[in-house]
Amino acid sequence: MANIKEIARIAGVSVTTVSRVLNNHPYVSPDKRAAVLQTIEQLNYSRNMNAVHLITGRTRVVAVVLPFINLFYFSLIMEGLAHEALLAQYRLVLCQTNYEPEEELHVLEMLRNKEIDGVVIVSSALKPEVIEEFTGYGPILTCQDNGPRQFSSVYVEHYAAFREGLDYLAAKGHTAIGYCEGRQQGSSSLIRQTAYRDFLQVQGWPVHEEWISFGCRTEEDGAAELHRLLALNSRPSALLIAGDHVAAGLMLEARKLRLRIPEDLAVIGFDNQPIGRLLGLTTIDNQLYEMGATAFRLLLRQIQGEETEPVHHKLEYRLIERSSV
Repeated sequence: MANIKEIARIAGVSVTTVSRVLNNHPYVSPDKRAAVLQTIEQLNYSRNMNAVHLITGRTRVVAVVLPFINLFYFSLIMEGLAHEALLAQYRLVLCQTNYEPEEELHVLEMLRNKEIDGVVIVSSALKPEVIEEFTGYGPILTCQDNGPRQFSSVYVEHYAAFREGLDYLAAKGHTAIGYCEGRQQGSSSLIRQTAYRDFLQVQGWPVHEEWISFGCRTEEDGAAELHRLLALNSRPSALLIAGDHVAAGLMLEARKLRLRIPEDLAVIGFDNQPIGRLLGLTTIDNQLYEMGATAFRLLLRQIQGEETEPVHHKLEYRLIERSSV
């Protein structure tokens, strides 16, 4: 099997030049790069990646921890991550965990064993203290606000974002506002629940527990939620829904039932997904694509040693007014 020295001899360049071409180093003249690549193809050369990893100390692989791959919330974050990984010529290992702590720990063990260069945790069931235990083995970044931890984070202030949505509904004259959520015990979910209850307390309005629902993640869940609300003796005039696809399912079901939106029920989503734009859904843009892109860029800086301390980057949200309120 050909080796680097043989490639250098046939191509008429130094071993250093061959090494630079193999590692995509920018400071190689076009003619020398072309000669090396032509020789590599001629000799059918393939690198021993295990040896490369031992030399460089890097695998050029980042693991991404997320609970489900079929939810659009996570797909937008993944799109941002994947775009930046491609630019940096890194591979992503997608680890679906179903919010099972043991599965998430397996990924962190990959970092301990040097199988990957870093970990992006999109959403997790692990406590922050557990994640911190692995920061000595390599960079870890979460896409949620965990406070001042030893790992980095990229996040949106869910409390402030939800309060803005609720204030917007109140300004439109709504005094009966319901709330629809995905995972009840998630860190971001708990923050949004606090924002909702604090808002009602400030307004002096009672909490109607039957106007709050959990486990809503898909369009079908949104449609089912509408039927559940319609069966109540007293129901809200507006809903704040944590997920545009859930809101879209509810809105499409409302059309089937000849309910008018926003006249019979006003709706605000949370994501700014394409389906929301098509349906005229008022929503809160929490910059999911930018969250993923920023997460990878920050993690890469830590992998390359450009950042040595944890970075906590807050993204700005914005309320987008459309026709559903």
